[in-house]
Amino acid sequence: MIGTKIDDIARYKFLSGVQHAPNGEYACFVVHQGNLEDNEYQSNIWLYKTKEDKYIRLTGLDKETSYIWLKDNETILFPALRDEKDKEKKESGEAFTQYYQLNIHGGEAQKSFRIPKSVHQIKQIDPNTFIFTAGYNATKKDVSTLDEEEKKKELKKRKEEKDYEVLDEIPFWTNGKGFSNKDRNRLYLYYRDTEKIEALTGEDTTIGGFNLSEDQTQVVYTATTYKDKMPLTNKVYLQNLASKEVREISPDEDFSYGYVNFITEDQVICTGKDHKSYGLNENPQFHRIDINTRSRTNLTPDFDRSIGNSVGSDCRYGGSVAGTIQKEGDHVYFTTTEGYSSYLNRIDTQGNMERIIETTGTVDDYSVKGDSLLFIGLRGLKLQELYKQQGKEETALTDFNQWVEKERKLSTPEALTVKTAEGVEIDGWVMRPVDFDEKKKYPGILNIHGGPKTVYGENFFHEMQYWAGEGYVVFFSNPRGGDGKGNKFADIRGKYGTIDYEDLMKFTDEVLEKYNFIDENRVGVTGGSYGGFMTNWIIGHTHRFKAAASQRSISNWISKFNTTDIGYFFVEDQNQTTPWEDHEKIWEQSPLKYANKVKTPTLFIHAEEDYRCWVVEGLQMFTALKYHGVDARMCMFRDENHELSRSGKPKHRVRRLKEITDWFDHYLRS
Repeated sequence: MIGTKIDDIARYKFLSGVQHAPNGEYACFVVHQGNLEDNEYQSNIWLYKTKEDKYIRLTGLDKETSYIWLKDNETILFPALRDEKDKEKKESGEAFTQYYQLNIHGGEAQKSFRIPKSVHQIKQIDPNTFIFTAGYNATKKDVSTLDEEEKKKELKKRKEEKDYEVLDEIPFWTNGKGFSNKDRNRLYLYYRDTEKIEALTGEDTTIGGFNLSEDQTQVVYTATTYKDKMPLTNKVYLQNLASKEVREISPDEDFSYGYVNFITEDQVICTGKDHKSYGLNENPQFHRIDINTRSRTNLTPDFDRSIGNSVGSDCRYGGSVAGTIQKEGDHVYFTTTEGYSSYLNRIDTQGNMERIIETTGTVDDYSVKGDSLLFIGLRGLKLQELYKQQGKEETALTDFNQWVEKERKLSTPEALTVKTAEGVEIDGWVMRPVDFDEKKKYPGILNIHGGPKTVYGENFFHEMQYWAGEGYVVFFSNPRGGDGKGNKFADIRGKYGTIDYEDLMKFTDEVLEKYNFIDENRVGVTGGSYGGFMTNWIIGHTHRFKAAASQRSISNWISKFNTTDIGYFFVEDQNQTTPWEDHEKIWEQSPLKYANKVKTPTLFIHAEEDYRCWVVEGLQMFTALKYHGVDARMCMFRDENHELSRSGKPKHRVRRLKEITDWFDHYLRS
């Protein structure tokens, strides 16, 4: 057996999108795998037969990334480009989504229908009618309404307009999408028999989540309508699908709604928050809205857990069919991050909660139908597999990644809890090199998570297993600002670089004291996003690290405020001020201010299309270090965004990890 290899990332199988058929007798899920030769991911849909406990592959063209079940219980509908004409039209700039349908009992996939828009989410109402959300931009003509000659002119105009960008609102671009000025997510109906598309929402309105009533006659959704500047609040609307009548059913107040769904004919359940106590990162709570009176009742006033799974891993790919929150029967199911694991819970209409999946690890996706519960998760050092749970017992149904345990030496994280302040304890871990020899001294790497409101857990992390296989001690923790311990622990607004920095340094002190086989003169530090901010901050406040690798970082809160997709609201919230209200404070909290004090050789990793932590953040810090005579290197990845380390192209992910490892090898092994 050998340690983890850098290109193992292309051998792992990533699972996503598990969803039961309407009758619960079958379920589908998607399996993805990186392809280094073509520098892309291959994705196929698989079928699980609940009664037989068997799973088989349904599709084989490597392009099927998502699907929905149709109401007949034996057909799935999925988007795909399967012929050259479709590919040519896509390349010409014509927006459309081509759907195929496939019977799960056999046969070839057949063309079903084409929607002349880039569909985001779709649901079936009846055999002829579908409801969906899709991108819309008021500055571009809908080519589906034009004749062939007009369509050619419009597409030619769009091609010519690629040389220009006109901006008149914020945000004007979006990470992973590019320039998005005037883009909205609109709600539509599609009629298969006539191929007619009907818009349900206006040109300036963007839709969040939506769900249908039990009788399929009404839709409830969250939405915000704006010009010039996108607000942080939204409202809940109810729309009759026959008359198209729309009613606002949420109270007149500033509130941010997330999930929303019907629980009775006159009540909906939703999640939401007012940002008043803890700002943007405040944990949402469950609420009930009376449709007739527009009154909102908080069902869980004492609930202080993070909804969703924020446990980090670089071994996931693909999305969920139904989302983090799902309704089944009389309950709403949802995942939470608590401590350093994520769990599945459910709540009834009165606000009573219970935990359904209690095993530590992660719940990355799930589906509930009657008594059948399926989920995709990480358990211990196992990569993702599909599991079923009966009662409190869970059973692995697949073995896609079993080879890792058989062929690779892995390092098991050793837990370490450190008291960093009065009443404050942080969770952390240390990973020894896979061929550990107690007589040797080893270089170490402090790895800092992003967010900041995320967590590290004890699950598989490719980059850290690779470093352990290369002879490094890897240590990581969940400082204040992170998730899993409630609102107060996560609240570092106006405190970036203070209590979180203290937590990380005290954790490092404890690790070096207890694990004396680490050579304290050969320790590096790295992290991405918030972890990149902290890396930049650390090198300007201490010289204890011999090398650093700052990834997709923040160096200057002022430039981040004015250039990034979330800057104008995130920076104000997290710094508790703006560049005009208190310029000195916001500069004091910027790592760039302290760049003249840096002595640590630093590598900067950025993606050209990362509009969350734009490349200028790395360029400023890189330039400052070079100006002051500090060894620095910057590697920028084209055609990548903020998700480079998690879902970037396979070759790019390998190159990123090689850049970081080579940098540490040079400085920590000499």
